[in-house]
Amino acid sequence: GGELMEAEDIIQRVVRNKEFYTTGGLTATGGEPLVQIDFLTELFTLAKQNGIHTNLDTSGITFTPANKEKFDKLMEVTDLVMLDIKHMDPEEHIKLTGQKSDNIFAFANYLKEINKPVWIRHVVVPGITYKEEELKALGRFLKTLPNLKKLEVLPYHSMGKVKYDNLGMDYKLKDVPQLTKAEAAKAEEIIKKEMNA
Repeated sequence: GGELMEAEDIIQRVVRNKEFYTTGGLTATGGEPLVQIDFLTELFTLAKQNGIHTNLDTSGITFTPANKEKFDKLMEVTDLVMLDIKHMDPEEHIKLTGQKSDNIFAFANYLKEINKPVWIRHVVVPGITYKEEELKALGRFLKTLPNLKKLEVLPYHSMGKVKYDNLGMDYKLKDVPQLTKAEAAKAEEIIKKEMNA
């Protein structure tokens, strides 16, 4: 599904409807929008030329020092980054996602170096990231980010299972219970207490 569009087409559509927007701007999300970094840079450049706020919602997984130049160009036209941190422990991150976390933390540190405003999003998963030491480790890391503008602690839910079922794929978290709002609030409290310690 979806509709193939040029960057200019997207911006024209946003500008045409701009009077209906009172807040916000343009958010690139996914999947992973950084897979199309050249297109994204073109899109955000056009957005900024039209006075539109730009927000990148990403895991940062594609960042490496080798492609820093492309990221520098993108960050020049990016107002805010929403960075998803899935797990603090490198080995557990691989178990959860199948990917190393090195690039993600390198990207977080890069954002700190260039002082780019960042929101950190963290999904708390029962039995995986809903553990006191994991939450404290996240809090200690976030404490090192002076560019952190907001923390979003999100409770794990099983809505993704339907997508996997429709694609005929195995859903690794199919037997994991959903996190309650009270548990999510407790997780956020642990993270913030560690950030302020």
